[in-house]
Amino acid sequence: MALLDGKRVAFLLTDGFEDSELTAPWEAARNAGAEAHLVSPASGTVTGEHGYTQAVDASTRATSADDFDALVLPGGVGNADALRLDAEAVRLAHEFFAQHKPVAVICHGAWILADADVLSGRTLTSYPSLKTDLVNAGATWVDEQVVVDQGLVSSRTPDDLPAFTARMIEEIAEGPHSGQTA
Repeated sequence: MALLDGKRVAFLLTDGFEDSELTAPWEAARNAGAEAHLVSPASGTVTGEHGYTQAVDASTRATSADDFDALVLPGGVGNADALRLDAEAVRLAHEFFAQHKPVAVICHGAWILADADVLSGRTLTSYPSLKTDLVNAGATWVDEQVVVDQGLVSSRTPDDLPAFTARMIEEIAEGPHSGQTA
């Protein structure tokens, strides 16, 4: 039996994502036994910054955190900026915190968490240019390869993917965290 057998993991993104920040965590989740699902405000397929395309499995409008065990938020400037402007994507991100479910976020993916109003009192990392936005949303920002705070896993850049995916798998396997709150 694999570590994540029976777990359903939502990957929330749209066009402009950082390709490796989708593909590496997706592969890690699937290799650990999870079902991975791409959720997006876009329909059909989404395209990454470097041309990787993948089919969308479900729309943000038709999806709830009730449908999944964990959430992964890849980065990419265009992706992150578009998601934070999409009310359904913000609602969905907020729901995962409200239900105490693990959330893994890398690079610019953390931007949506400021809009979802889930960062007060939390510690995380991100791409350095997000520091001010995340601090203004109530977070403590640190410059570390990977940070885990009560089910919230965060990393800075694609260089951190090996550490990020390992901790992501660990937190998803642990399941809900009472400290993961909205």
